[in-house]
Amino acid sequence: MVDKTISRAYGVKYHPRAFQGVLQKRNLFCDIFARQVIMVRLTVHLIAKSSNYSKTGRSESLQQYLKKLTHLNFSNKSIEDIDDLSICRNLTVLYLYDNQISQICNLGFASNLTHLYMQNNNISCIENLSSLHNLSKLFLGGNSITVVEGLEELKNLKELHVEGQKLPCGEKLVFDPRSISSLSEALCILNISKNNIDEIWDLAPLRKLSHLYATDNQLRDMQELETVFSQWSQLRLLDLNRNPVCHKPKYRDRLITACKILEDLDGKQINELSRQFLLNWKASKDAKKKLDSLDSEDIKEQITNPRTADFRVGPQHPFTHDRSSSLSKPSEYGKPGVTYRTDRVQGDSRGRRSRGINISVRTGRL
Repeated sequence: MVDKTISRAYGVKYHPRAFQGVLQKRNLFCDIFARQVIMVRLTVHLIAKSSNYSKTGRSESLQQYLKKLTHLNFSNKSIEDIDDLSICRNLTVLYLYDNQISQICNLGFASNLTHLYMQNNNISCIENLSSLHNLSKLFLGGNSITVVEGLEELKNLKELHVEGQKLPCGEKLVFDPRSISSLSEALCILNISKNNIDEIWDLAPLRKLSHLYATDNQLRDMQELETVFSQWSQLRLLDLNRNPVCHKPKYRDRLITACKILEDLDGKQINELSRQFLLNWKASKDAKKKLDSLDSEDIKEQITNPRTADFRVGPQHPFTHDRSSSLSKPSEYGKPGVTYRTDRVQGDSRGRRSRGINISVRTGRL
């Protein structure tokens, strides 16, 4: 009934499907128009209108209120730019996620800021954060960042979230070595999921990491992961779900033995008994490899120099014998020795003398 009434108002003939399509197009147009018109700039006046200041009865001035402000939440407000907020000098937590911000700016005043939430915006470059010396948590997931950079001055940063960047086709998220080096002494939690990453060598300096989220990437090299993770002695949680490396043989066993205190791998807890069993298994395997390597070297030496190895002559050698006596080669690994006789054969069955023959005769049990 409502659809028919609207149909008459617009002067069109009512038809359910056709009318539904008209409404959808109209709503889409209105939504686009509203987004273009409602784009806002974060200013002191906007804070005054939207915050609890208007509910306090204005017992204090706006300036006093802004100076005492510690938490500010302007998430999902269609904000596209940040104005000068330097009067909010005691700000510690700032929520600006789910907006339309394209540049990080005008935050130099916030030296007390500890938490910054700017995920799901249009940011393409990490910049203008050098004054945030006390920042401990930075959320930048869901933007358009291609290089993790500009973090050299954030010496106290403990959490960094850069997951799910909107990257150009075929590109991957890369890391500036200078930023990684600066974060190496403090960063504990890193989220780099869904960024088309195929190697993590650049992250090796992050020796304080305790949590790594790297799901939905292109990690393939098992040896690389073992090498890097073995350097992270504090790693307790590791999530590599939906990477090609997850399908490698003994993937889970090898990572558990590489990460000595890992507690959770791909969302599954690690039993301490299982860990100890795998560590013992690896130690036994390594010992066997070492023994096999030594044995192969000995065998190679004997094959290369058989005469010098077994028939060295001289008064100092324990196996020096007279030519008329039998020569015995010492047995190896329980094998029967080989006796060499040099007795001269005097004649055959017909009484004829024959030439001297050296006959090799193996003695010992078969």
